[in-house]
This record gives sequence, C-alpha cells and structure tokens, in this order.
Amino acid sequence: MIAFMYRIPARQIIGGPRWLEDDRYDVEAKADKKYIVDDLNTMYQNLLADRFHLKFHIETKEANAYVLTMDKSGSKMKVSDQPSNYDLPINFSGLGAMNGTRVPMPYFCWMLGQLLQGDERPVVDMTGLTGLYDFHLTFLPPGLPQQQLDQLPAEARERPSLFDALKEQLGLKLTARKGPVQYFVIDHIDRPTEN
Repeated sequence: MIAFMYRIPARQIIGGPRWLEDDRYDVEAKADKKYIVDDLNTMYQNLLADRFHLKFHIETKEANAYVLTMDKSGSKMKVSDQPSNYDLPINFSGLGAMNGTRVPMPYFCWMLGQLLQGDERPVVDMTGLTGLYDFHLTFLPPGLPQQQLDQLPAEARERPSLFDALKEQLGLKLTARKGPVQYFVIDHIDRPTEN
C-alpha cells in the first residue's frame, strides 16, 4: 500500500517492523465524488497516517539508477492542453503500447520503474520537464520470457526496446548510472485498530 500510494518501489522503503512485509489488510473506502488520481492518493496517504500512525521522512542517496534525461533531439511529447479528467494518466492498449494523457514526469518515471523493476534500478527524472504531456509509446516489453515472445505477433516482436522507443518516439534518453535515489524511511508505524 505504501509503495503504490507514494509511487515508490518497495525496495526503496526502509525501516519499520517485520509485520509490514507479512501482514495483509483489506481496505474499504468510498469517495463522495469523482477525484483525480493525485487527490485519491493524498486521501489514501492520509488514511495511512490516521489508521497506521505512519510517520516517515525521505532521504536521497547516490545509488544505481536509470536516469531519464532529454535526448539531443528534444522532446517529441505534446504539452497537454486537455482539461483535467478522472482517468489514470497512463493506460496500456495492449502489450507494449502505452498511451499517456496529462502525464507529469514523476508519474512517468514511476511507471517506467515498474516496467524495469527486474533491474532493481529506480528511474530518476532529470529531464527538467515540469508540465503535463500527451504521448503514445510502443515498445517490446523488457524481460519477456522466450515462450511469451514467440507468441507475440510479428509486428510486436519487431518493436524497438523500451530504451530505443523512448529516444525515437518521445525524445527522452534512459541511461543506467548513479543518480539521486529517494528512499522512504519509516520512522513510526502501528498496526491499525479494528473498525
């Protein structure tokens, strides 16, 4: 829950008691109206603070990472002029086909980190891009087993790697190197009381 709601890989959450990894909880919550994703995340973060008494701080350390920068060709993404809606910023329209609408770079980096989680390197945003962006990205998903690759249609097997697709289609460059990685350090957390 913490990793998803704070958009930080679980491997970057440190501290806290052992039960955090072992206990499972069902959370039932209902919003009083439609909210954008960021607002829902904030509400859930408040729930974690209220019910679990979660207290934390963020530490930044140099560590192995994928660093996302602008390619020399420049950004090929469209600055979004669409009104705010209640959809997720990134949706998949098939394996290796990503559609972004009003996507902020921190969210995009988090999603890239999810796609590359097998490498155990977070994606760090060093693009300098501060707006919201629309884009379409098609790529051969990383880490697919050979059996799954063999079942893909020929068009999908011929797609570029995620790294090449970022450069060619979006004007972004993803490089494996040391970078400023944020760690979510748990200072205090309690098991929640029953309702």
